[in-house]
Amino acid sequence: MDKLTRRDFLLTASAATLAAAAAPSLAATSSTAGMGRQRVLVGSNTADGILAYDWEPATGELAPAGVAAKLDRVDWLTYSEDRNFLFAASEVHTFNGKSTGGVVSFSVVKGELKQLSRQNSASVGTCHVALDHTGRVLIAADYNGGGAASFLVTDGKLSPAVWSEIYVGHGPNKDRQEKAHAHFASFSPDNRFAYINDLGKDCIHIYKLNSETAMLTAAGSYTAKPGAGPRTLHFHPNGHTAYSVNELDSTIDVLEWSKADGSLTLVTRIELLPEGYHGPTRACDTVITRDGKFVYIANRDNNFLYSFRAEFESGKLTPIARSNCGGKTPRNFVLDPTENWMLVANQDSNLISVFRRNTLTGALADEGKSYPAAEPMRILFA
Repeated sequence: MDKLTRRDFLLTASAATLAAAAAPSLAATSSTAGMGRQRVLVGSNTADGILAYDWEPATGELAPAGVAAKLDRVDWLTYSEDRNFLFAASEVHTFNGKSTGGVVSFSVVKGELKQLSRQNSASVGTCHVALDHTGRVLIAADYNGGGAASFLVTDGKLSPAVWSEIYVGHGPNKDRQEKAHAHFASFSPDNRFAYINDLGKDCIHIYKLNSETAMLTAAGSYTAKPGAGPRTLHFHPNGHTAYSVNELDSTIDVLEWSKADGSLTLVTRIELLPEGYHGPTRACDTVITRDGKFVYIANRDNNFLYSFRAEFESGKLTPIARSNCGGKTPRNFVLDPTENWMLVANQDSNLISVFRRNTLTGALADEGKSYPAAEPMRILFA
């Protein structure tokens, strides 16, 4: 464990590798579950794929617990609501002998993962999976291939793709928007609509969802500012506000969701970058507290977290402060179940950084602790 300051928060890849090699086996630490510890899974962009850690909520300590499952290049993980099943996105170019990315499901038995099914996505580079509110439909988004697919889930097992689409088009950013790049899938609060963020086309594709069959039917789209690159979409607990993080210009589109037709309408756009900053930048992900009072955004390249106070009824965001993310390239970040701690997956620093959170003010501590993790892409609490 290392302390982090603004000037000292990088960890070398070699240190991460050594720590992983020295980690105890998954089974050896399963007995700690009754001692107040919680299991944390980390998606890793390596051959090991899914790493296991034990979390101590009283102190904010992470202890490595080995490899939970070997699966190449795991970009995203999501649980079923009952935590009996886990679903993973594998950002590979060949899967099951075909030129696509992969989607894999696992059963969770006494803290250990047992593979149940594995299916091909629509195209290469599967970077995200999302499970609908019924637990019957999984959608996968493929960044490199620009496609998306839906799957029917039965007792944790995935059907072959029920629906799929390869998007066509591009945006004005020649380096990043040379073609469509599906990046993120989500569902409306009432589960009647599905959304797929397309970073390459500057839009969010909207679909009517049939949760019995996993079929999607086109229902329009939301168009972002040209060159913005909408990456993720998260719905506020108020049931009508959504936040779309635009990666390429580091902004947030605050959106009004229509229950009638699933459409999204721009309310306001918020700049994330400090005044006068003109270097490389990539906004990333969003965390919303359970009570809806606070919203946090991660930004990469200049590497910070941005805290906001949220007005519950309107979803309006008021800035609190930018703070240290603890490393380089915060790919994903989450609050622990107590919401007293923020954990950040710093992909290019090979570490997970932990910061205490003030639950009354929403402020994040600027100094935290770091723990080795090989190319962390996603943090998930059991």
